Amino acid sequence: MITLKEALKLNKEDLNKFKEDLKAKIEADSELNAYIDVNNVGDGVPIAIKDNIQVKDWSVTSGSNILQGYISPYNATVIEKMLSAGLSAFGRTNMDEFAMGSTTESSFYGKTLNPRNRDCVPGGSSGGSAAAVAAGLAIAALGSDTGGSIRQPAAFCGIVGMKPTYGRVSRYGLGAYASSLDQIGPMTQNVEDAAILYDIISGHDEKDSTSANMNDKVSDKLDASRKLRVAVLPKHIENASDEVKKAYAQAIEALKASGHEIVEKELMDAKFDISAYYITATAEATTNLARYDGIRYGNRVDGKNLEDTFIQTRSNGFGDEVKRRILLGNFVLSSGYYEAYYVKAQKVRHIIKDEYVKIFEDVDLILSPIAPGTAPKFGELKNPMDMYLSDLYSISVNLAGLPALSLPICNAQNGMPVGLQLIAKAYDEQTLFDGALSLEKKLGYKA
Repeated sequence: MITLKEALKLNKEDLNKFKEDLKAKIEADSELNAYIDVNNVGDGVPIAIKDNIQVKDWSVTSGSNILQGYISPYNATVIEKMLSAGLSAFGRTNMDEFAMGSTTESSFYGKTLNPRNRDCVPGGSSGGSAAAVAAGLAIAALGSDTGGSIRQPAAFCGIVGMKPTYGRVSRYGLGAYASSLDQIGPMTQNVEDAAILYDIISGHDEKDSTSANMNDKVSDKLDASRKLRVAVLPKHIENASDEVKKAYAQAIEALKASGHEIVEKELMDAKFDISAYYITATAEATTNLARYDGIRYGNRVDGKNLEDTFIQTRSNGFGDEVKRRILLGNFVLSSGYYEAYYVKAQKVRHIIKDEYVKIFEDVDLILSPIAPGTAPKFGELKNPMDMYLSDLYSISVNLAGLPALSLPICNAQNGMPVGLQLIAKAYDEQTLFDGALSLEKKLGYKA
């Protein structure tokens, strides 16, 4: 598969030929279920789009039954920016319903398979985007990251996935899961492509009240030769598998060999991250999904009266995982529990952010796992709690609003990719990409 950088240099004739070949390749590997459908908006380089990003005149369903038949009347800001830069939206990728999941199994369209081993999950919720890039069915893709939903599937599939600082990429046109955590980002074959796509989709947007008034670019200033101070977390990785610990040690040696300084730091127990995240995310999800009632949005299932219509619509429209998170969100926001759970979660979130600020007073980057192990096989996560606990390394980044990049380090003994993440301080994407490019060049990872 050609890279994004290479594709941007193709003439119109070659690009059209490439698109036809790509479409045929996607149809031939429909078993992977990376794409929900294949469309094309624009004349430019084809980019796969997660099914929760609005593309005008496309069906956009967030992987849910309740939005079947909905056609978007407008483009998300990231799509407008892509079209202006010579890219085209090319197909909707599969995802966990409303981005709620870590395996892409909760989709209305069925599960996506991991192209590295089709018995394994591709990760989630952006599993379709990750699988498409990893399988050579996309040059690059857009995903969304609420608690690791770009970085974790990127790690499981052996590609690069980048979550920008909160506010650096407009959320206008993104189907909301948890509004204070969600962020659109690039999923690519390499670090340089991620930087190029990040530059295209980032920047201030008046349509998004949380958008940062910044338009800095990074790809033309990439510098793998910069020497950085990188924090490592010896105690933080104790719950990781031996394969992840081995990859972590390998990455540290590669950073040292490239001239970077390694500094040991500590973060508080990740169990606090999980508690704060799932209280915050489900509370916000409950509010965001309240609009899907069959009256304002969503396929209506007529009941005996208005209340019964609400109940029937939501009962039939939402899947089990979405219902579970709505129930949890309503509980933590309910009278008598709001102070005990939600308010405490926000205090913990503040502590988590302060912890990162303190570390970044002394270092440029943090090296961390993304998941405790490699991609599990379908059925290995026995219950929802197993899935929630698998997010322990990814969610603090969203709670703190920081940029992070998932990078494949090596293959485990079972042949599956092992990815780690670099984390930077807020709005320091340049350092994040420079450090990631240095590590990528030193490792020379090949899937």
